[in-house]
Amino acid sequence: MTNHQHSTPPPTVAAALAWARAALSEAADSEPLDAPLLLAHVLGCEQAALLAHPQRPLTPAQSAAFCALVARRADGIPLAYLTGERAFYDLTLIVTPDVLIPRPETEHLVERALAWAQGRAGSPRIADVGAGSGAIAVTLARHLPAAHVWALDVSRAALGVARRNAARYDLGERIHCVQADLLGPLLGARGAFDLIAANLPYVPTSALEALPVSRREPRLALDGGPDGLAVIRRLLAQVPRVLAADGLLLLEIEATQGERAAALAAAALPGARVTVHADYAGHDRVISAQRGG
Repeated sequence: MTNHQHSTPPPTVAAALAWARAALSEAADSEPLDAPLLLAHVLGCEQAALLAHPQRPLTPAQSAAFCALVARRADGIPLAYLTGERAFYDLTLIVTPDVLIPRPETEHLVERALAWAQGRAGSPRIADVGAGSGAIAVTLARHLPAAHVWALDVSRAALGVARRNAARYDLGERIHCVQADLLGPLLGARGAFDLIAANLPYVPTSALEALPVSRREPRLALDGGPDGLAVIRRLLAQVPRVLAADGLLLLEIEATQGERAAALAAAALPGARVTVHADYAGHDRVISAQRGG
């Protein structure tokens, strides 16, 4: 950052963006859109409005706030934690450092869930296990107006974020946020859930240190044990009691886990139709296990 520091803060939108792009050019994981996104956040406007008025002057307070955010971004703080938001599917979700930042890969799981729900009548009961920000729970509740959704997470702080996202989309009445270790309190609800969706920690412990994400995002949401499947195994031991006779299980996985995770799901749910689904990059990403199908 020091090479690019101004003695006086950048006075206009154009100057501020040029300065920020230079300041971020050496940051390892920075994206070209980071500078305009941060400045739009500071000014409380859309990016388009920003770029349409390059000579708009910045107040000293706006300029100082922008410089501070750029410095934190250059230091590796994820953009979503700086702006407090992340786009996911067709929503904009609140995020804090208490939750994993929602990723496009998880949208594949949401798409599978919505395709499954199209063919069903009634009010599906859905459990989002390891809900984090509530990305899956909130998106499904918003698109399936008859659904009742349980968002479960072991982290009280994460559930606080999920509640805020449910409230943001006026879904607080249909999303039940429950602090739980996996399906915990629902285990007595035999066969009660039509869909169990889970984006659980799936990174092998040994691989964590090499991932930049592990330095900034909650380790609790990432560490999947020695082979990355420890938490998924624990969930699979619980699922048969809670999933309906014709219910669907959807699990997000790491790209190398398709075969092993599918075998675990098939063993846990004998007779279920188990499929490995690839993401747009062609990597294994979601396991589906359809009971009675």
